[in-house]
Amino acid sequence: MNHNQENLTARAAPILFVLLWSTGFIGTKYVVNNADPLTYLAIRMAIVVGLMAIIAGIARPKWPDRIGIAHSAVAGILVHGFYLGGTAIAIAHSIPAGLSALIPGLQPILTSTIANRWLGKKVTPVQWAGLVLGLGGVVLILHNRPMTGEAGLGWLASVVSLISITLGTLYQRRYCNNIDWRAGNLVQYVAVTIFFAIGAFLFEDRVVHWTQEFVLALAWLAVALSIGSIGLLYWLIRHAAATSVASLFYLVPAVTALMAYLLFGERLDALAIAGMAMCAAAVFVVNRRF
Repeated sequence: MNHNQENLTARAAPILFVLLWSTGFIGTKYVVNNADPLTYLAIRMAIVVGLMAIIAGIARPKWPDRIGIAHSAVAGILVHGFYLGGTAIAIAHSIPAGLSALIPGLQPILTSTIANRWLGKKVTPVQWAGLVLGLGGVVLILHNRPMTGEAGLGWLASVVSLISITLGTLYQRRYCNNIDWRAGNLVQYVAVTIFFAIGAFLFEDRVVHWTQEFVLALAWLAVALSIGSIGLLYWLIRHAAATSVASLFYLVPAVTALMAYLLFGERLDALAIAGMAMCAAAVFVVNRRF
């Protein structure tokens, strides 16, 4: 790949990542209307294991040693297991798709704090200002939202998603950066398939309605999200600082909300729109130093 192609890839990858990642919340709304959340995720990950096995079989990548396999399994359970599980449970508990991305949108705040201690990455004052601006935007978006009852359980699940995706991306960068992505991802997906299958058998009735809506959404989530967007995420993690990558998640709530408005008629008030504008400004501020 020449220098121009590398520059084009570097510019296009974050945009494509945000668009793909946002569709994950939309697709999840479709699938949880037809299946229990952990059951759906077990099915999705089993499909992804098959796809990754084909990719690995063709590419024949170098396989990690036992320690690398263990690290990949932990990263997979954090990045895929608790994050996707929390998101699916949140949407299943009536959190609108356009709002289900909001709590995970706080990821840059945690990442910038933890990265200093864990990865030795220095966050400049300008970047801190951007992170605070983004946090203020999220506060505006959450203003006057219900936080108790079934909605409260949904928001709690979103908090689990926030913590897990933050720790997972940092863990991936520190311990799995030198592992071939094809081998590493296959290990991660095998681990998380087992994780979701155990959860489904312990906590759910494993109900699935194989409607056309469910099948199409499942196919999109398995291929475009679990293969496409995760591959892009790990590429970005390798080529950018943790805070820069995490700041992209500020854009996801706004993009998801727009998609949810077009597809489901979900509406946001003026304060929420202002908050999303603040989040977009925060992305610019955080990224301008890289």
